[in-house]
Amino acid sequence: MSTVETPTRAPLSSYTTLRLGGTARRFVTATTDDALLSAVQEADRAGTPLLLLGGGSNLVVGDDGFDGTVVRIATEGWTLDRDAAGTVVADIAAGQNWDDFVASVVGEKLGGVECLSGIPGSVGATPIQNVGAYGFEIGASLVSVRCFDRRSGEVRTMSRDELGLGYRTSVLKGTDAAVVLGVRIELNGDGLSQPVRYAELARALGVEVGERVPTGDVREAVLGLRRGKGMVLDADDHDTWSAGSFFTNPIVAEADVADVVARVASVVGDDVAMPRYPADGGVKLSAAWLIERAGFGKGHRGPGGRVSLSTKHTLALTNRGSATTADLLALAAEVRDGVRARFGVSLHPEPLLINCAM
Repeated sequence: MSTVETPTRAPLSSYTTLRLGGTARRFVTATTDDALLSAVQEADRAGTPLLLLGGGSNLVVGDDGFDGTVVRIATEGWTLDRDAAGTVVADIAAGQNWDDFVASVVGEKLGGVECLSGIPGSVGATPIQNVGAYGFEIGASLVSVRCFDRRSGEVRTMSRDELGLGYRTSVLKGTDAAVVLGVRIELNGDGLSQPVRYAELARALGVEVGERVPTGDVREAVLGLRRGKGMVLDADDHDTWSAGSFFTNPIVAEADVADVVARVASVVGDDVAMPRYPADGGVKLSAAWLIERAGFGKGHRGPGGRVSLSTKHTLALTNRGSATTADLLALAAEVRDGVRARFGVSLHPEPLLINCAM
């Protein structure tokens, strides 16, 4: 067992990619599964509010912090099991840095997760919100998740089907009933990527959509695209002081699409085609496209200029260095309300809001 407890009132801004958030009453770092389980069970016995923290890349923590126990999951490492057919199964600790894992397996010419290069955060968070980018979601390679059920007190394995994966969601999102301990994913050993499904990525690679290419080529292309959008963490670049894409792409019912199209046409002109994609439950629209057409361009400033939309990517809300969480949420609400007023479409935040609300 290995835990490290920091002094009381630990600043959570030191552990989130937004670099925002007040203090935690108690802060524990767990580097083994046993230590993690012990910390969770101790909080449960005491009836103390509990916040599980991975890489902090998908959290917006209120300025008042968290009046309870924060357990930072810092378990690391993975194993690879190869079969005769060339399939590779990876078992990965929940606290393992996601991109370090991706870089390593791509370096070993293993394919399956290369499109998720450069995504910050920990492995354990990826199935919770079914992380995706450039036409690929982790659910496509996911086999199962090993987790601790806080209600039964047992460690159990949940299959991919049991996780109820959807667009940026799963049955684990928005609940603290289960603690992810490890993730199992399937990779291929032929050195080639998943079929390239995203047109922007295909153009960057100089290939046709649907082609498979060396995994290393995809990783480099994805990292290049992400850097151009301020989506690769850089302490010196305030455009990366964000939680990634702040809003999910909205899904509207088929019956409502015509009304949205008419409202868009009245604002931006009849000759402008609104991007739309088939999705479960309706039609998926581009949040970034709607935000820009609602009058919020790259670099749009929030309160006092302390926050702004990224100068590279309108979906990222950024801390310019001296912001508060209240500043960030004021900007988020301005954007959300502006899109709703102009187009009748509601945007919803992708990160978890802890002790704060829009």
